[in-house]
Amino acid sequence: MRITIKDIAKIAGVDHSTVSRSLNDSPRVSKKTKEKIKKIAEELGFEFNHNARALSSQKTGTVGLIYPETYEQTGTSLFLAYLLKNIQRIFEKHSLDVIIKFPKNKFTNESNIKKIISQRKVDGLIIASPDILPEDWEYINKFNIPVTFLHFRPKYFHSDKIDYVYTDHKKGGYMATKYLLNLGHKKIITITDEMYDTQFQDRTHGYQEALEEVGYKLKAENVFKCKTSFEAGYELAKENLEEFKNADAIFAQTDIVALGIQEYLKSKDVKIPQDVSIIGYDGLEIGEFFSPKLTTILQPKDKLADLACERLVELLKERKEGIYLHKILEPKLLIRESCVEKK
Repeated sequence: MRITIKDIAKIAGVDHSTVSRSLNDSPRVSKKTKEKIKKIAEELGFEFNHNARALSSQKTGTVGLIYPETYEQTGTSLFLAYLLKNIQRIFEKHSLDVIIKFPKNKFTNESNIKKIISQRKVDGLIIASPDILPEDWEYINKFNIPVTFLHFRPKYFHSDKIDYVYTDHKKGGYMATKYLLNLGHKKIITITDEMYDTQFQDRTHGYQEALEEVGYKLKAENVFKCKTSFEAGYELAKENLEEFKNADAIFAQTDIVALGIQEYLKSKDVKIPQDVSIIGYDGLEIGEFFSPKLTTILQPKDKLADLACERLVELLKERKEGIYLHKILEPKLLIRESCVEKK
């Protein structure tokens, strides 16, 4: 016989909504009533949210990883897949399972964050997405779920009251552009992502800052947008061949787009880097396998994952009021073969 919330309510002498609130540990129910209802539920063998252990320990042994919709784009997925591998390794070390979700269900448009929290499927969250809405954040706070933001600079929220780990993307954009300027390049095109989330805004601001530092103004015609994929970079170069051929250098704000551009230009007898220098961003290993090897801005992928995951593990054990991890990591210039001094 399957025990239901109504059965528990009948035995406890309360309505079923009180039972539901008690099992969800709602502050609207007294401690005495919650303990009574949980005891009845355990004695009857009631399995709440598919995990009876949660009734006594209030722990699922699972954390949620919220990924952006753009994970389906090739370039984004390459970088985030590397992070995912490290995240799973770290949590496995702590005997924690990982549930991976987009912020919302693309078919129903319902919040996946609210769903996994309301169903008590996770003890905490790593949020590696820029698409978290204020109402999702309010829901997270309502249920007091530990959270660490990873890779993306959080929007909407007071950054002094959240835990986060991400790369200094503005500095990365500045470093890439400054390197090209120091090589003597003047007309520098940049390619950002069409979604233009916080990380790409920061990279573009860094690009702009480096230009302004030497007296160049940001020109709208030198900023292009496309999806983050090899194919998108290839097609963008195809559609703008003359502009790209006439540039001194190209700063593509992801490696995979840089490689797509590089391969198309090569197919049109544009010599890289003799005719046009190209620099990417992310530090993906795949850049080593193209000719020329791609110069890039390296994100500290291992350290990003380590710091974010270890911080969440700390929060799952103990949360200290007013103490937050604010870590912005330094990118590095990785010089390979795709940039050369302007003659």
